[in-house]
Amino acid sequence: MLELRPNCECCDKDLPPDSMEAYICSYECTFCRSCVDTQLNNVCPNCGGGFCARPVRPKAEHRAGVGLQSHPASTQRVHTQYSAFELSDFSESIKSIKPENR
Repeated sequence: MLELRPNCECCDKDLPPDSMEAYICSYECTFCRSCVDTQLNNVCPNCGGGFCARPVRPKAEHRAGVGLQSHPASTQRVHTQYSAFELSDFSESIKSIKPENR
């Protein structure tokens, strides 16, 4: 089950569970659309993979026990360990390789 992390690991923008601005990699590293497009060039700075839009977990339980109330989003904020220069340098080095070929 996805953690639904509460923030962009790069700029710390709030990304609530219903945010359409949240993007994740296959390890659930979470970034906002702006950082993915402008600073990261669709390259996860942690694993080198690409990003896709994070799904929204339903607020209402349309089936018993399945929804945001039963499975709340994480409240633990996560921040990248890399500097802005390191992020840019890494993404520039592999951005020309399609995510499915990295």
